[in-house]
Amino acid sequence: MMGDMLKEKLEADLTAALKAHDEVRKRTLRMALAAVTNEEKSGKSVRELTDDEIVKVLMREAKKRREAAEAFDQGGRAEQAAAEREEGLVLDAYLPKPLSDDELADLVRAAIAESGAEGPRAMGAVMKVVNPKVAGRAEGGRVAAEVKRQLA
Repeated sequence: MMGDMLKEKLEADLTAALKAHDEVRKRTLRMALAAVTNEEKSGKSVRELTDDEIVKVLMREAKKRREAAEAFDQGGRAEQAAAEREEGLVLDAYLPKPLSDDELADLVRAAIAESGAEGPRAMGAVMKVVNPKVAGRAEGGRVAAEVKRQLA
C-alpha cells in the first residue's frame, strides 16, 4: 500500500458520509482526520504520515473510544457509551484485523526462538523481535502479557 492512500480513503469516506447524512461516520472520520492532521503538525516540520503511522493514530483513537465507553458504562450513561462504541466500530474498519490469541501465541513463540531468549529477563529482546510482526494487530499490553507468560 502506497503512502497517503489511507488518508485519501478516509477523506473520500468522509465525503460519502456527508452526502449520506451518516452522522456517526461523519463525526468519527472528521475526528480521525483531525487527529492525523495534528500528528502531521506535531513535529518540528509539517509532514505527511505514512499509512502505518496513520494506523497507529487510528488505533490510539479507537482505544480512546473503548476506554470512554467503559467509563460511560460505569457511570451509568449507556447512551454515551453506545455512541463511543459506534465510533469505535467505524474506526475498526480502517485497522488491521486483530490477532487471535492463538496467532499471537504463535508469533511470540517464533520471536522467542528467533531471539534465543530465555527467562523473564529476556522480555525486552523478545518484544523487540515480536513488535514489528504484530504491527498494530494487538495492544502492547496483550503482547507483553503473552511474552511474559511464555518466558515464565
